[in-house]
Amino acid sequence: MGGLDMERFPTVQELFDLTGKVAFVTGGARNLGFDMALALAEAGADVAITSRKLEDAKQSADVIAQATKRRVLPLQLDVRFEDQVERAVDAALAEFGKIDILVNNAGNVISTPENMPLEKRSLEHWHYVVDVNMTGTFLCSKHVVAKSMMPRKSGVIINIGSIAGMIGKDRRHYRGTDMGGWTIDYCAAKGGVINMTRDMACYLAPHGIRVNCISPGGFWRNQPEPFVKAYSQSVPMGRMGQDGKELKGAVVFFASEASSYCTGQNLAIDGGATAW
Repeated sequence: MGGLDMERFPTVQELFDLTGKVAFVTGGARNLGFDMALALAEAGADVAITSRKLEDAKQSADVIAQATKRRVLPLQLDVRFEDQVERAVDAALAEFGKIDILVNNAGNVISTPENMPLEKRSLEHWHYVVDVNMTGTFLCSKHVVAKSMMPRKSGVIINIGSIAGMIGKDRRHYRGTDMGGWTIDYCAAKGGVINMTRDMACYLAPHGIRVNCISPGGFWRNQPEPFVKAYSQSVPMGRMGQDGKELKGAVVFFASEASSYCTGQNLAIDGGATAW
């Protein structure tokens, strides 16, 4: 057709295929981390998943392995601590021989109406939230890049940000609930992750390593009805995100050759919340 040699071009299925790849997913035992680990395995990758509780990682690894017939390695890891990061990365390399895809998903926030306000937030809370969400992303990237990606001149890093790192919190969502919501340290950390993505992408591009970020909006977690209603009304699509599907396509896109000319980008999966 038109003189084109169609055999030169991969099919869409081939572009998204992760067969032969190895992924390392932090915080991969539950919620969106589990969804992304499952998606990568469904696309053909073997996967190491980490959790602060090894038993949680084991249970989720069994579910993913049974569903996909892929090799899944459960690992204990608190990403705040460099010695634990190094041990987990070494364990994954001992099992699989390489890490092609790193998903920096582990994150947390400590938030109640009492400790959430700026004037009441403790330095202890600040350090914990920044260390889990931003320092952990740095530490995991450092060791995976040094031990596997740079030597092989190939790799993909997918950082998980949040729209909390893109906009300020609308406190009206929380009226009539006992929820604390985003905190200043969480917003700062996720904003840091997003810009860390850009700098890492520029630095690592000459080494054949791509770095992108996914920033989820609000996903349904059985929150109080007043919150769900208020949040949904503030989103152009009129609802919260749904577990089980709405991050799976994005993570496979960034992990695969389908995004081979894409680096340094932040993709908001938020129903249009940041588009107003």
